[in-house]
Amino acid sequence: MSARVVALHTYPIKGCAGIALTSAFLTPAGLAHDRTFMVVDEHGVFRSQRRDSLLATIRPEILDDGRELRLQAPGIDALRVAVDLDGPRRPVEMFGSPYRAIDQGEPVAGWLTRVLGEPSRLVRVPPEHDRVTDGETPGRAGFADSGALLLTSSASWAELDRRIAERGINGIPMDRFRPNIVVEGWTEPHIEDQVRELSVGDTELAFAKQAIRCAVTLVNQRTGVRAGPEPLRTLAGYRRVPGKGVAFGAKFSVLRPGLLSVGDELVVGRWARAATIS
Repeated sequence: MSARVVALHTYPIKGCAGIALTSAFLTPAGLAHDRTFMVVDEHGVFRSQRRDSLLATIRPEILDDGRELRLQAPGIDALRVAVDLDGPRRPVEMFGSPYRAIDQGEPVAGWLTRVLGEPSRLVRVPPEHDRVTDGETPGRAGFADSGALLLTSSASWAELDRRIAERGINGIPMDRFRPNIVVEGWTEPHIEDQVRELSVGDTELAFAKQAIRCAVTLVNQRTGVRAGPEPLRTLAGYRRVPGKGVAFGAKFSVLRPGLLSVGDELVVGRWARAATIS
């Protein structure tokens, strides 16, 4: 039985809305432009939907192959930003770890401050950024939380929806999990946790870790309104990882960059166990 890519998303600004793609180039640090930018506070500490849920309402558009951004948000005029790739580096912080980034200037800082209601600035990873992420297969990433790629499956989503429905609650859209790659064809829920190496399109990927989920999954990705306790409450009943939290989806590192597209077949080269897939 084959599995295929049914959705691809890149998230140019960490915490902001994603962009649906039909095809994309996969770099060593993930899909092109993914988490290349980040919103920070006046101290350089990253902003996240965990606290600033209105980030979800900011919709970026990549123009001129990343040399320009167009930002939209409800109730405010759109803004075009000429991306600075060469400016002075400034210190920023993400999950307590220090990095260097390029500040994108005052106009976009003012625009973000108006949208979020808090002093905010936009920064970009510099060309020399070479962050190494951990896991079974270490990899590289821009400003993504903990790995280059998040892969989820329709079977896992359907199982979660079924369990939430048993509580008499409407299902949760997949966009709450902010995946890069969504796969259809595997019928066993959460079988992505057992994949260790795979090829898709021109690329090769390797498993890094299970994706531990946080309060971002409680945020409506269209309105920016937090609407818990689902899906975390239901996931806690059957997807708890001791000492870590609840898991949904898997993080993968890039072994071979290349082009991948919606419709591409996934070929699993190695499983963590003998998987039973009907």
